[in-house]
Amino acid sequence: MNRENQYVGRLTDSRLPDKYPSMQERKLTIGLPSGSLMEQTIALFSKAGFTISGANRSYKPTIDDPEIEVRLLRAQEISRYVEQGFLDCGITGRDWIEENHSDVVIREQLAYSKATSAPTRWVLVVPENSSIQSVADLEGKRIATEAVGIARRFFEKSGVKVDIEFSWGATEVKVPDLVDAIVDITETGTSLRANKLRIVETLMESYPVFIASKEAEADAWKHKKMGHILLLLMGALQARNKVGLKMNFPNKNLKILLETLPSLRKPTVSHLAHQEWVAVETVVDEKIAREIIPQLKELGAEGIIEYPLNKVIY
Repeated sequence: MNRENQYVGRLTDSRLPDKYPSMQERKLTIGLPSGSLMEQTIALFSKAGFTISGANRSYKPTIDDPEIEVRLLRAQEISRYVEQGFLDCGITGRDWIEENHSDVVIREQLAYSKATSAPTRWVLVVPENSSIQSVADLEGKRIATEAVGIARRFFEKSGVKVDIEFSWGATEVKVPDLVDAIVDITETGTSLRANKLRIVETLMESYPVFIASKEAEADAWKHKKMGHILLLLMGALQARNKVGLKMNFPNKNLKILLETLPSLRKPTVSHLAHQEWVAVETVVDEKIAREIIPQLKELGAEGIIEYPLNKVIY
């Protein structure tokens, strides 16, 4: 090849990445919540098979998937950045989508919270000794909250006129000295009880949700990538509080086993070299395992193994 042809070849090759982007150049930018949900979210991704590193030092932590870029942001902001296209997708509370009136695609609800698997709640709260017993009793009163939009729409729907002010935090300490009531978020109610506060009404319940921008949803590659991530995240959630059980079991007692222990739904039964025995494997709730393992032993099971699960995908 002469020099002229070598030059043309190099020019042509330099254009190939633009026409045929490499896998490393394809990126899905996802926003994950910092703050109270960060630890649980990173743990969920770990169960799903993704390792996120540096979350405590940077808002751009690394993840062991070259096709994903992670941004750590306040949950309150994520839906706005997804809607505006700065993020392709993200995990945030359904409450903040409503608060921000964000026009995003909700792909899936993710049933996890800071301390439990129960949803968080936005509640209307007053001091324990307050004379206020109902929403109507707050007519003309002052309310403090971080979720001004949620509170305003609630009181408008209730037909009760109140003065709502934005709270920058520590909302529970503002009653009764600064305001008459607050609208605050709670998961277990422990902090409210510790501050001698009483719930008057629940405005809404909220779980984290996986959201996408309309542009990312319309992109075939990004849509598929988000689907793969969600499959693994949902599998990790479905494996929560479950364990696997495997054992060798006398073939003659197999029917008794299935009739006696209905919790062993659709176990996998495999024949062994010794025809009088079968291998049985199943998935059960962890709290059930401690109850049925002694029963399995009494029915003749041997070599019982209990093992943890990262993902269960149906």
